[in-house]
Amino acid sequence: MNETTPVAAGDALVRVLATDHVADSVEALNREPRLVAVDLLAELPFQRTVDIFDQPELEDGPELIAAMPRDKAGRILAAMSVDRAADLLRDLTEPARSELLGLLTHGLRAILLGILGYPEDSAVAIMTTEFVSVPGDWTVGRTLEHIRKVERSRETVYAIYIVDPDTRALLRSTSLRRLIAGAPDDPVMTVAPTHAPVTASPLDNREQVARLIRKYDLLAVPVVKDGAVLGIVTVDDILDTMIEETTEDVHRFGGLEALDEPYMKIGFLDMVRKRGGWLCVLFLSEMLTANAMQSYEAELQKAIVLTLFIPLIMSSGGNSGSQATSLVIRALALDEIALRDWWRVALRELPMGIVLGAILGLVGMARIALWQHIGLFDYGPHWLLLATTVGLALVGIVTFGSLAGSMLPFALKRAGFDPASASAPFVATLVDVSGLVIYFSVALLVLRGTLL
Repeated sequence: MNETTPVAAGDALVRVLATDHVADSVEALNREPRLVAVDLLAELPFQRTVDIFDQPELEDGPELIAAMPRDKAGRILAAMSVDRAADLLRDLTEPARSELLGLLTHGLRAILLGILGYPEDSAVAIMTTEFVSVPGDWTVGRTLEHIRKVERSRETVYAIYIVDPDTRALLRSTSLRRLIAGAPDDPVMTVAPTHAPVTASPLDNREQVARLIRKYDLLAVPVVKDGAVLGIVTVDDILDTMIEETTEDVHRFGGLEALDEPYMKIGFLDMVRKRGGWLCVLFLSEMLTANAMQSYEAELQKAIVLTLFIPLIMSSGGNSGSQATSLVIRALALDEIALRDWWRVALRELPMGIVLGAILGLVGMARIALWQHIGLFDYGPHWLLLATTVGLALVGIVTFGSLAGSMLPFALKRAGFDPASASAPFVATLVDVSGLVIYFSVALLVLRGTLL
């Protein structure tokens, strides 16, 4: 029986990587061990290798390019889009980063170092310097001819930026559609909208740029400093970065440190470190719950039946708090609310918590009454007072949970932290402790002279 040799299998994979859609090639490489991926990349045509490294979805990109011969790695970086090359260099360690930068031309090295000098979450960090710009005294025909010549070396040709012929300051921006609709002899300024172009500043963060693109329905937004265009951020760059940001927020909201690698790629010890730290913090916080229960030890001994509803009480408060936190974090991220709106959110969540708590309280009271009457459980002669205690406690706990959960993201943002750090487990822990205090305080008021 004929068997495919490893060499033949490798050759077949190289042919697939060289001919498939580049996104499929990247996906196939991501499944291979790092050393195998390096060997496969070495067998591919140069331009295909560049196209693969240009894909943000390529995992272990910095490690792969660092493992290549330095001269080839330098040529790959020089041929890549500037924004992607900057991403790779940012994640490279020394001395590999300096060695690769030393292989680039002076002009490209200066551009990349300029980008690397800005914060990682800034507009400059995700912009490309490969865009179409033309002087304001050109005609439509000359502009279209220029686009035909440079289109292969530009990130996009659908947005054209018109600059002052002398100062290079940004004057207008127009679309390829409007350009095509103009007559060849028309001045290019006549096909551009008359309003000032929508721009981002170099230090704007990615979310601010994303809001501009969404608000004004743009394919790209120019990053402008002192009137001059440094580069552009395209909609596909924003999609890539926002997926990354959203993933980090989801990880934090789940109560763990954000993963910087795909789930199946991260090492066992790294996973333990990222999950264990938060679990320890949450565990220590939950000890406050035990302390709260210890302080009501005497009441528990007198009315053991109260313990039956502790899980119900704690989970209801935690759930309401997590709901409020989720809603407020997302509203803050989408710029639907600002820090100054905290009191409006509080006034909205207060009656919301009371109504939701009343609904749960009625359900809890009905459950106790039903179990008592059909004989599934005997809560004793004071079952009605017990049901009242549970109902009133749920109103208080759900109301507090809604208020606490909605205010915590504001407090974190005010202190300079990411609101997404208000993880659901953290909110639940906070509400658990206060929920027990509310529950037993209500029990002392309602059951005094009977069970207590």
